[in-house]
Amino acid sequence: MTVFADAAVTAHVVVDHSSAVHHAATLARDAARAAGLGPTPVERATVLTSELAGNLLRHAVGGAVYVQRHPQGGGIDVVAVDRGPGMTRPDRAMVDGYSTTGTLGSGMGALRRLADELTLRTLPGAGTLICARFLHPDAGPARADVGLLCLPLLGEDECGDSAAVADAPGGRTAAVVDGLGHGAEAAEASAAAVRVFHEGPERPLPELLAAMDRALRGGRGAAVGLIRLRPGTLEHCGVGNIRLLLVGHDGTGPRAAGQPGVVGWNMPRPRPVTLPMPDTSAAVLHSDGIAARWAETATPFLLGLPPRLLAAALGHGYRSVRDDATALVTGAARRSS
Repeated sequence: MTVFADAAVTAHVVVDHSSAVHHAATLARDAARAAGLGPTPVERATVLTSELAGNLLRHAVGGAVYVQRHPQGGGIDVVAVDRGPGMTRPDRAMVDGYSTTGTLGSGMGALRRLADELTLRTLPGAGTLICARFLHPDAGPARADVGLLCLPLLGEDECGDSAAVADAPGGRTAAVVDGLGHGAEAAEASAAAVRVFHEGPERPLPELLAAMDRALRGGRGAAVGLIRLRPGTLEHCGVGNIRLLLVGHDGTGPRAAGQPGVVGWNMPRPRPVTLPMPDTSAAVLHSDGIAARWAETATPFLLGLPPRLLAAALGHGYRSVRDDATALVTGAARRSS
């Protein structure tokens, strides 16, 4: 069984001033060091983030940089998101020396060499998303892509939301937890639920949820959404306002919400449901800090984003400023080769 690190708070920098470029680079450097990366990858992450933020400042509209601990066992993700103008020829932007006013082309070929993995999606008039992934040398191969964003309420240092992912022979299990309210007490509640998750993520989902309920009694309580992905299917079990939606290139698919109640207070008897999940789809599990309307207004461009970019896009475009916000996106589980 492989248990991945639980979510750390996502660092978020709005790139609207020259000082934001240095700030984003500093956050990436600190995150890479905290993730245990060596001096060379730390320097690469710092330089790349500075370049991404500088490109946003020079060429983009509504740009921001997000730095998040990699949810699959080590390293970090640095994601740059903007709302325009987009690239008309992203393939040419990857050629060294290519740069055109109104694009993010400058230095893109070099950025691809700096990152362990670089993922880019762009649409003229809609914007550009770039994820640079820096992997810990001990990180094993991923069975499916995962994207994560975990943002605290504006003005708060601690996030009342958390998330975790684990792979086992019985499938991939993922959790999103929203501690009631926000701040330190909510963060304590979500952390307690995640600790229970790590003690046995392979357990039946109702049993796992019941164990979280026992651990949270007498405290703040939380909403919890659990999913288990197996080839062709997804099992969901949840209580509270964590939402699940399956997405694919051809639109949104089945969705589910948690049963009414609070884990740790008045939790009802958990009722798991099983949904079909094609290999080409992804599961989106998010707290109510991500506005539910995203699913009704989603464009084909948004729905076609890979998990590592879709999570950032949801936080960038649909985050509530009055609550913690978490989005976890995972591709369909695949059989080990």
